Formats: sequence, C-alpha cells, structure tokens
Amino acid sequence: MSTRQIERKPDWLKIKLTTGDNFKELKNMMRGKTLHTVCEEAKCPNIHECWANRTATFMILGDICTRACRFCAVKTGLPTELDLQEPERVAEAAEQMGLQHVVVTSVARDDLADGGASIFAATIKALRKRLPLCSVEVLIPDFLGNEQSLRMVLEAKPDILNHNIETVERLSDKVRAKAKYRRSIQLLERSKHIAPQIPTKSSIMLGVGEEWDEILKTMDDLREVDCDIMTIGQYLQPSLNHLPVTKYYPPSEFADLKAEGMKRGFSHVESGPMVRSSYHAHEQVKSVKQA
Repeated sequence: MSTRQIERKPDWLKIKLTTGDNFKELKNMMRGKTLHTVCEEAKCPNIHECWANRTATFMILGDICTRACRFCAVKTGLPTELDLQEPERVAEAAEQMGLQHVVVTSVARDDLADGGASIFAATIKALRKRLPLCSVEVLIPDFLGNEQSLRMVLEAKPDILNHNIETVERLSDKVRAKAKYRRSIQLLERSKHIAPQIPTKSSIMLGVGEEWDEILKTMDDLREVDCDIMTIGQYLQPSLNHLPVTKYYPPSEFADLKAEGMKRGFSHVESGPMVRSSYHAHEQVKSVKQA
C-alpha cells in the first residue's frame, strides 16, 4: 500500500452537516425495518442533505458484498442468507416516506445463481403496488454478464436502469473487483436491445489516476451504446486501506465535463465534486422524460 502523503481536501469538499427531524426519523425507520442504505454503508458525503430532504437509496440483498472493490467502503465477505421479505419492507418504508422517486441498489451477490435479480424484480413490483405513481430507478451490479438476470430486472419495468462503469478502461481491473469495463458496456448495450424504452444511466468517479482524454473516451463509449444519463463525481478515500486519491478536481473542471457530456448527447449530466450516482436522481428522471 502506498504511504505517500495525500494533499488536504480542498474547501469545495467541505460538507455542511444537517441532522434535523427528517434525518433522525429516516434513520430510525431504516433501523426499525432492518433495512440498509448505500448512503450509510458506502459513507456517502451527501447523506445529511439527502436524508434531511427525505430521500434515500435503499440497498437490498443484505450489507455484505461478495466483491472487494478498492474504492468501496461496503463490507465484504460471504453473505449468509437471503431475505425474501426485504422487497416488501422497502416498499413499506418508501410509502411511509411518501417518495416520488425511489432508487434501489444492492451489494454484489456472486454467490446467488441469478446475482439477486429476482429480489430486484420483486422490489420493483412491491414498490409499484404500494406507490403506483412513484418512479423507480435500479442501480444493478453486472450479474457476471448473465443476460437472463438482466432480463428479469428489465421485465419488472424500472423507470431507469443504472449500472456504474466507475472508472476509465485502463484502470478498471485495478479499481474494481471481478467487474470488467467491457462487460459493463455490454450490459448497458443489452439493456437497450431488450427494453429500448427504459433509459440507461452510468457513473464515473474521478481521482484514481485517470487522464482527461480517458474520461472523454469513457463518455464516448457510453454514448456509443446509447446511455442516456451520466453522473461524474470526486472519489474520496474511505480508509487508508483503499485506493489513494491522485487528484482533487476543481468545480470548474466538473463544469467542463458536464459541457462535454451534453455536447455528446446525454439527456442529463450531473457533474460535481460531491456528486454520487443517486444524487438528484429525481431530477434526472424528469430530464429523460422531457428529452
């Protein structure tokens, strides 16, 4: 592991903490229903803002990931069980929160034959039943390239199919565990072939050693498979055991990347130091409907 000194976080990465009634109520609800959120598990910097606004990204299939990506703070290991009641509890929580847009993601479950696709589908259906006017976005793993698992999720008709590319092709094997850059591109391409009416979305984090031209090439690769939405954010090192930050990009460069993305034809590009895949997701779904 590198022992080099990392530059101090710049001022634009300082977070204003908000822990009002909405934040506390949402935290208690998640604990009471034994639900997990990626907001907590991945140490998202926007958790206080989002929870104060009563928005959260549900993380299904437990809180133990079968992969150990070098950028991610989620616990890794071998999951012990599958909770078949989880989809209904997610729907109950979303109903109690009165959500208009729900994001559902998961840990990677390579121990399951379908990678957890059936639980994704069941969660979408449970949300549709309780909240018929609510839009549903799913942020899925690659299912190890299993096309039937992807079909299972798409047949449940999410409003947005999200799968993160995470980094540029050259760094993919270093940054991601088991996931492959071209497999991720193929998943997004297959999604468009299977369900062309469902918008696709992907995300990249900056600051792990990528070059500017490689970021633009990643945009081109995503547009080549007709990806509709892209989010771009700054990587923040969760612990000393994770990848070090190689660069803190200033807001001006994120603005330049947003312009580059829009020029390439994305219907929406969310780009900024604190942006994460589900940040302002409710606004993104509106943009693709209007496109």
